[in-house]
Amino acid sequence: MPLLFLLLWIILNGRVTAEILIFGIAIAAGVTFAAYKAIGYTPERDAVFFRNFPLILRYVAVLTAEIIKSAVGIIRYALNKDKKPEPVIVEFHSGLPTNQQNVLLANSITLTPGTYTLFQEGDHFVVHCLCDDFSTGMADSKFVKLLGRMRM
Repeated sequence: MPLLFLLLWIILNGRVTAEILIFGIAIAAGVTFAAYKAIGYTPERDAVFFRNFPLILRYVAVLTAEIIKSAVGIIRYALNKDKKPEPVIVEFHSGLPTNQQNVLLANSITLTPGTYTLFQEGDHFVVHCLCDDFSTGMADSKFVKLLGRMRM
């Protein structure tokens, strides 16, 4: 992280001189120290991020695909006069161990059209779905499987 701050400092200055480099090192160290004190930053968190990076990329791809798939489903409901949405509320336990994983799952559910996370506490979820089709397989979805493989 300090190297990223130093790189950002150099990019924002637009040139590299000894003075800019010295000030950049001092500022990067100060910002890193402030981040450590304010938000509990540790180098181990960077290591966890880089270890999970392939899974994070895959998760973003799956989330994007699910958003598109759900948006198409919503469009079908909107354009079909015979199909009326029948909202359902689904409760399930994700089985994910950390709060970060569960919050990320709750946000992903809410980002997907046709579903909205009403309540999340620990691994217990209450989700509103526009129709029963959107509620199937929520507890063992691709989101839950990918988040379960991530170590946070």
